[in-house]
Amino acid sequence: MKFDRFEDIIAWQKAKLLTIKCYKLFGESKNWGFKNQILRASVSVMNNIAEGFERKSNNEFKQFLFIAKGSCGEVRSMIILAQDLEKINQIEYTELFNLSEEISKMLSALIKTL
Repeated sequence: MKFDRFEDIIAWQKAKLLTIKCYKLFGESKNWGFKNQILRASVSVMNNIAEGFERKSNNEFKQFLFIAKGSCGEVRSMIILAQDLEKINQIEYTELFNLSEEISKMLSALIKTL
């Protein structure tokens, strides 16, 4: 699998979408701790994919993909908490949860190919 730019990586594209959705849902939240945690974790997913790719080494790229996968799990955990705290509705929960799970699976597949 060959990518010329990190922007071509579908997992990065979906991570960017996840980040945008998180910002739209939680960006105006008054709960600073919660907001800060989920927004930073979502940005971490896409940025670690980008940073790892730019290192131009498969071993380093793989290491950053593992970090991105961990951050994706963190986002998913925060999404579960958001639903339990009734900060998001069922439709928002399902959309965010499924997207984060899809990204995590894509990252696992990309790690295996490296």
